[in-house]
Amino acid sequence: MTQTALVLGSSGGFGGQVALALQAAGWQVNRYQRGTDMSAAARGADLIVNGLNPPAYHNWDRLIPEITASVLAAGKASGATLLVPGNVYPYGVEPGPWNADTPHHPVSRKGRIRAEMEARYRDAATGGQRTILLRGGDFLLPSAPQMVMNRVILGQVAKGRITALGDPEAMHAYAYLPDMARAAVGLVALGEALPAYADIPFAGHAFTISELASCISRLTGQPMRVKRFPLWIFTLVSPFWELARELREMLYLSSFPHRLDPGPLQNLLPEFRNTPLDQVIGLHLQALGLQGKVMSTQTGK
Repeated sequence: MTQTALVLGSSGGFGGQVALALQAAGWQVNRYQRGTDMSAAARGADLIVNGLNPPAYHNWDRLIPEITASVLAAGKASGATLLVPGNVYPYGVEPGPWNADTPHHPVSRKGRIRAEMEARYRDAATGGQRTILLRGGDFLLPSAPQMVMNRVILGQVAKGRITALGDPEAMHAYAYLPDMARAAVGLVALGEALPAYADIPFAGHAFTISELASCISRLTGQPMRVKRFPLWIFTLVSPFWELARELREMLYLSSFPHRLDPGPLQNLLPEFRNTPLDQVIGLHLQALGLQGKVMSTQTGK
């Protein structure tokens, strides 16, 4: 019997990729239309994917709790399992590698908002609401120009420059969304083998900006120089540019070395493999119109 998923935010990165992965696995995927009755839309669904996220961090204090309440209500009305993407904000500067046992000690306002959001899902699980929270680092998706990797870090790669938003030697966690989506579908398939509230890290890839520059140099055959972004610009434009103001709060993650623990996912999905990092970076460069000697062999061109 075909299972049905309601995907919230199917036009976004996480929601869109999970929708594709679910379809590839034989699911019936219904895409939620914003502004309609979510609980009514969830009737008959076995899974609700919460891919909703206010763009540019807009009004998180109000919107994240509202979205959470609506998703929990839809889950209760339908009996569906919830799939929620988590991030690393709640951990603050706790020692890693980060996993479900790492304490939530956020050092930012957005970290506090996300920690409170997760607590609501965790509390709902005690009342029978099954939830999978799959936690990843910064999202990677070559076709999404708005993402930090494409917009900032690789913004001047054609000129031989990689932009660092902090310490270029600091390890940083990244989640290639097609891989994260495949992992999500694999976890959903485990059903009741997972706990009612499953907080699972998606380790993805972790690398420094210096390592990224070396990788791109090898892929393209061109030297790459790392340039540090002038962070004072965030302070200058923050009063009238919301995104800059919100990003400034999270810049500590660009200098604080961190990674997610790969062990829990490996134990649950032992056959799962990430797309090789060279291929992921090569796809980003292709999306930016660059072709390199290694990339051409990876794509069969």
